[in-house]
Amino acid sequence: MRAIRLHEFGPAENLRYESVADPEPGAGQVRIAVEASGVHLLDTSLRRGIAGGPMPLPQLPTVPGREVAGTVEQVGPGVDPSWVGRRVVAHIGQAPGGYAELTVTEAERLHEIPEGLDAATAVAMIGTGRTALGILGFADISEDTVAIVPSAAGGIGTLLVQYLAAAKATVIGLAGGKAKADQVFENGADLALDYLDPSWPDAVRARYGERPATILFDGVGGEIARAGIDLLGKGGLRLVFGWSAGPIDIDDQALADRGVSSQVVLGPPMLERGGGLRALETQALAEAAAGRLRPAVQRFPLAEAATAHRALENRETTGKVVLIP
Repeated sequence: MRAIRLHEFGPAENLRYESVADPEPGAGQVRIAVEASGVHLLDTSLRRGIAGGPMPLPQLPTVPGREVAGTVEQVGPGVDPSWVGRRVVAHIGQAPGGYAELTVTEAERLHEIPEGLDAATAVAMIGTGRTALGILGFADISEDTVAIVPSAAGGIGTLLVQYLAAAKATVIGLAGGKAKADQVFENGADLALDYLDPSWPDAVRARYGERPATILFDGVGGEIARAGIDLLGKGGLRLVFGWSAGPIDIDDQALADRGVSSQVVLGPPMLERGGGLRALETQALAEAAAGRLRPAVQRFPLAEAATAHRALENRETTGKVVLIP
């Protein structure tokens, strides 16, 4: 089969498109003929040799990627043979291997792809979709909610905007550049602004006057998050799920004096909620199948994984990045 392999940590150019042996499923595993593989920002950190949270650095050489969709073509010992021929999607966990024409994973990780969903959409929902719904589980959304969503044109941000708009919340979406901001507005935001323009907080105040924001969905950090925090009113909440623009120092006492709270929601907080990640995966696929959530997907050929990584790192992508063998 053909796959992307990383022999040395470093720049995107280190991702090589090579011929490798077909993987064989072991006990309790299946082999999937891959139709789509998800690319995560964490993949770019691991490629550079930077461990991310619970994800250890892989042993080299490695085939990156942890989100796949395709058709089961072979099962290992102890697996129900009726899986063969079924279209499935899976988040394959800490064991990489997704950037390939074939991959193996445990049968217990499989979800059958709902009718009407293509492989790329299923991949987007199994990872990005479950995370978006997990984040929303920490928020009490109503018509009185005024939400700020930085990186609103990204994979998670796109889904957050859709969910919040459907709940009739007021949605302020931020994105890098006018073209992306226009996409955020079309996706349902009440106000869509270019965060590259440092005056964006003034535009929020001009539009909503003294009405403060109630929640900041912060997957960015940096100066954007700092400005968003300043727009939160008493009782406001900052939900933290990333810091792609860098972490920021927060004076917790100053926030408390304003009645503003901040909570990191990734990791144990999300894992310990009822049903865990698998329940979120099931819910995410169902939301997409029903048309209530519509992930934005940007596709790259598998052979161009390096190009996909560079585009993601340079914030040149929109929505979920997916590789197609």
